[in-house]
Amino acid sequence: MILNDIVTYITDFARAHEVWAIPLVFFLAFGESLAFLSLLLPATIILLGFGALIGESGISFWPIWVAAATGAFFGDWLSYWIGFHYKDRVNTLWPLSRNPHLLERGHAFFERWGIFGAFIGRFFGPLRAVVPLVAGVCAMPQGHFQFANVTSALIWAFGILAPGAFGIQWLAHWMG
Repeated sequence: MILNDIVTYITDFARAHEVWAIPLVFFLAFGESLAFLSLLLPATIILLGFGALIGESGISFWPIWVAAATGAFFGDWLSYWIGFHYKDRVNTLWPLSRNPHLLERGHAFFERWGIFGAFIGRFFGPLRAVVPLVAGVCAMPQGHFQFANVTSALIWAFGILAPGAFGIQWLAHWMG
């Protein structure tokens, strides 16, 4: 199955079964933010598709946004915890053991930017997978990390869903 088929399948399923939209979005955002799963899951594209689905179907934006932000928050929180608990042993865990450069890049990024790096790391694909993990490895104070985690999750979820949700509504209104 190619990526376009996956996006179509999941959004069609959510369209037919709206009650599943919130848990699906939560899981996708969680998986996109979890250190190991995000390297394997093409959730960003699927979440963009959900934004378009919201815009065309009339599904309420705010519960989906809360689900995406909450999933992203918990994915990063678990990644931070794994890094804090396992420290330097995380580089032996798959798939990071096969991609050690990702952890090195994440570490350099985190060391350079600190709490701001924990915030902006969410907005850059490969860094999203490792910055929370590195923050845990480096024992960043949890309060600082969680502040960056909450604020970036709220903004990221809005940014990934709103263009499709509100853009389609605006375009439909503009075109009459």
